[in-house]
Amino acid sequence: MAEITEFSGAVLTGPEKERRGLWSVDGRLTFLRPPAAPDVVLDGWVLPGLVDAHCHVGLGRGGAVDDETARLQATADRNAGTLLIRDAGSASDTRWLQRRTDMPRIIRAGRHIARQRRYIPGLAEEVEPEDLVEAVRKQARSGDGWVKIVGDWIDRSAGDLGPSFPAAIVKDAVTAAHDEGARVTAHCFAEGTIDDMLDAGIDCIEHATGLLPHHIPRLLDQGVPIVPTLINIATFPDIAKQAEAKFPRYAAHMTRLWERRHERVAEAFDAGVRVYAGTDAGSVIKHGRIGEEILELHRAGLPAAAALDAACWSAREWLGADGISEGASADVVLYANDPRASLEVVLNPQCTVLRGHISGSAGH
Repeated sequence: MAEITEFSGAVLTGPEKERRGLWSVDGRLTFLRPPAAPDVVLDGWVLPGLVDAHCHVGLGRGGAVDDETARLQATADRNAGTLLIRDAGSASDTRWLQRRTDMPRIIRAGRHIARQRRYIPGLAEEVEPEDLVEAVRKQARSGDGWVKIVGDWIDRSAGDLGPSFPAAIVKDAVTAAHDEGARVTAHCFAEGTIDDMLDAGIDCIEHATGLLPHHIPRLLDQGVPIVPTLINIATFPDIAKQAEAKFPRYAAHMTRLWERRHERVAEAFDAGVRVYAGTDAGSVIKHGRIGEEILELHRAGLPAAAALDAACWSAREWLGADGISEGASADVVLYANDPRASLEVVLNPQCTVLRGHISGSAGH
């Protein structure tokens, strides 16, 4: 006998699209009323499961974590309403989590690829420039269609942020990833790194704190989105304070990047650059904070519906995942009120439904 859940509240199939009458039948959504009575009725505003477009399940401060810690990380994300994660690099192999029906869906990127001794120890596959192309090919084959390059980090010899790899080699690496059928995203703090990545044909920019006006037409022309990770950028003042005595130029640079974080996101969004929500959870940032990132995007200048869309409908479309449509997997999140009108409700989903299974039920 079919397992049926009825959603009795308003259903948001897009930022401005609302309808009523939705059911989950054996884990699949339908707008057609089933002949049998529902096993459970859930009331509330129904949205597609949220997307964390920059997340690191299986990653801790020193690198890979044990399976139980990874499970707890993914559980925290799920309970916050995140039902789809674009992994942005993890030292753990999380394919086992992909096989669990109670865990968020994960699109894996393999490990970060960084320059030797130019990143947080234990997190990345660290290579010298001559080995970057092969490392990218390896991670492209290991992941689910994405590769993550650390585009810049502190260069201690220069005392400031500097590119991790020569621009020409980055271009070869991006071409290699595309040959393997993978898209490439890059950690970019500094201004010049964004130029190098756009020259290379990058597919996404993470953080984008160095975004300048001349980058915006290029992002638009090349169709490159940004994932600002604003709750992570909030750590920059502490980073600058710790570095100030030894690396004053770097500290001042990080402070300037932090000061203009909201302005740069707003400029990009207003120009039409696609902006997606990502928490950068893992290592330093705790999991389960997608609601905070949505609110931070709103503070940066995105209208409430657009900030929500950055973690919802358009984010799913970008990643090739279904939203709320006939026959789609029943991956939805419910809120007590319309989040477009009361955005703060994203901090407290009243229940999630993942593959038709209810978590934190408010049903009857």
